[in-house]
Amino acid sequence: MNKVISELKAVSNPQIAEGSQRFFKTGKGDYGEGDKFLGIRVPILRKIAKKYAHISLTEIPSLLKSPFHEIRLVSLFILTLKYEKSDQNDKEKIVNVYLVNTAYINNWDLVDASAHKILGDYLFDKKKDLLYRLARSKLLWERRIAIITTFNFIKNGSYHDTIKLSEILVNDKEDLLQKAVGWMLREVGKKDLNLEIDFLDKYSKKMPRTMLRYAIEKFPEHLRQKYLQNS
Repeated sequence: MNKVISELKAVSNPQIAEGSQRFFKTGKGDYGEGDKFLGIRVPILRKIAKKYAHISLTEIPSLLKSPFHEIRLVSLFILTLKYEKSDQNDKEKIVNVYLVNTAYINNWDLVDASAHKILGDYLFDKKKDLLYRLARSKLLWERRIAIITTFNFIKNGSYHDTIKLSEILVNDKEDLLQKAVGWMLREVGKKDLNLEIDFLDKYSKKMPRTMLRYAIEKFPEHLRQKYLQNS
């Protein structure tokens, strides 16, 4: 674990860190308030994660609890790599580590890099009750985990839970959750446009504008304008 941290700090860049703090909205009252950055690009983080993918599962929670964003992201990259190479028993252990530490998966890129790859794969052929609990969480990031997890389901031809979770989250006040729901609805539409249209016909007039814009981003212009004008 210490080797991972040492290597990350060795390639840190204060200028990149400063830009990242602005990009990820770390100011007072912002969604990433107080988050700290080392200043390391994602391709380098992935390379380091691959190098240390062999570390023990018991070491990962300490990395995931780091105050530095990139260390948390590397820990999730490592966790994902371990998951992909594990048998069913070890996959369950990895999922448990993930769920116990959702408080530290606390930015949109951390969620998007891991939820569908770990929870999405694991839950695909299992009961989804967990996702409905997360969708009703007071924590923005747990709600985002719930909907982004379904990206895996969509890729594998299953859309039911994306639609049902979107119904729960359709009036969410958080911009980053609105974007996530709109994104997943758009992904459903790529596979089954009629299903997305059915949802929009029911909810477009009540859903937040941001969510709607994300959902219809790839629509033909005439159809996109129809929903924008009617919302």
